[in-house]
Amino acid sequence: MRYVGIDPSTRTGLVILDEDGQVVVQKEITGVGKVDPKRMGTLVQDLVKHIKAGDKIAIEGFSYGSQGNAMSLQYGVGFAIRIALWARKYEYIEASPGQLKKFGTGKGNTPKKQMTKPIREHWGFSSSSDNIVDAFVLAQIAKSYHNRSQEVAELPKHQQEVIEAIVNPPSRQKATAGA
Repeated sequence: MRYVGIDPSTRTGLVILDEDGQVVVQKEITGVGKVDPKRMGTLVQDLVKHIKAGDKIAIEGFSYGSQGNAMSLQYGVGFAIRIALWARKYEYIEASPGQLKKFGTGKGNTPKKQMTKPIREHWGFSSSSDNIVDAFVLAQIAKSYHNRSQEVAELPKHQQEVIEAIVNPPSRQKATAGA
């Protein structure tokens, strides 16, 4: 069994852990060239060639508050990756950006630049790419999620809370006029 973390972006982070939690792949994928759709298409092709049937996958959810052209491209890459996984019948879980940060550092609002140290201290993992660091945490989330019956009690409380929120997401209630 392998655990896969995907941080979708124009520089997509990919980390794959073996069944013992050891890193077997860590890669930042950019695609070919600078013009889309070729860049995005080749990025997705490169990514999925590393994934095998049966892999346990966690992908970072969308950052819904962000705006601008760069975010449009981020959403495009994120959806292209999800479509490629779906087409291959690969199941995946999503962790929100806040859940990723909380699982990795204990705080859901940790700035990216401050994530490296707690992750290195907890798992002994580091990378010069924050996309790879995020993918590593996502792979750890996939591992804990899929082994939760054995592992959750051993996790720190903040990590247990993230796994519980992924297993049982809080219900989203729509605001209604006059309610």
